[in-house]
Amino acid sequence: MTLSENERWLLSFYRTSEINGALFFGRVARIVQGPLQVDVTHHFSDEANHATYWTHCLDDLGLRPIKVARAYQDQYLEAVGLPANIMEVMAITQVFEKRVINQYRQHLRYSGTHPRVKATIEKIMKDERWHVQYVKKALEDMGAKYGAEVIQETLERFTMADQEVYHKTLLEYGERMEFLTETAANRGLPG
Repeated sequence: MTLSENERWLLSFYRTSEINGALFFGRVARIVQGPLQVDVTHHFSDEANHATYWTHCLDDLGLRPIKVARAYQDQYLEAVGLPANIMEVMAITQVFEKRVINQYRQHLRYSGTHPRVKATIEKIMKDERWHVQYVKKALEDMGAKYGAEVIQETLERFTMADQEVYHKTLLEYGERMEFLTETAANRGLPG
C-alpha cells in the first residue's frame, strides 16, 4: 500500500504544524509562571515528539517530508493577532487542539489510511486529548482572574477565526485533502 502525493503532502503538513506548535509552546514555556509551567512544558515536548512521529512515519513509508511553506497556525496569527495574555494563549490552544482532533478523526475514518499512518495518529491522539483536558482546566481556573464571560467570548471569537482559517485552508489546499473531505461528505460529517 503506497501513499499518494496528496497523502504525503498532508502528512508533511501535519509535521510542519507540529513543529510550529513545538516552537510556539517552547516560547510560552520560557515565560509562563506557576503551576501551568509544568503542563505547558509537557505540551511543548509533546508537539516536538509529534513532529518526530510524523518524520518517522514518512521515513518508514520510504518518503521524505515535503517542504510546506505555511502551517495552519500561521494563519491564526493573521486572523486574530498575537495572544495578549496567557488566557488567550490557552483559549486559542483549546480551539486549535479541538480542530486537530477533528482532523485526525476524519483521517482515521478514511478507509484508505495506511496502517502506519493510523498508528501514528492514534499515538498522537492520546496526547491531543490530554491537551484539551489540561487547557480546559486551566481556563476554568482563570475564571476568577479574567471572568468566565470574557473567557467564553474569547473562545467564541477564536472559534470563529478557526472556522475562517479552516475554510481558507480548504480553499488553498482542498485538492490535497479531497480524499478526506469526500469521505466526510459520504458519511454526512462536517469537513
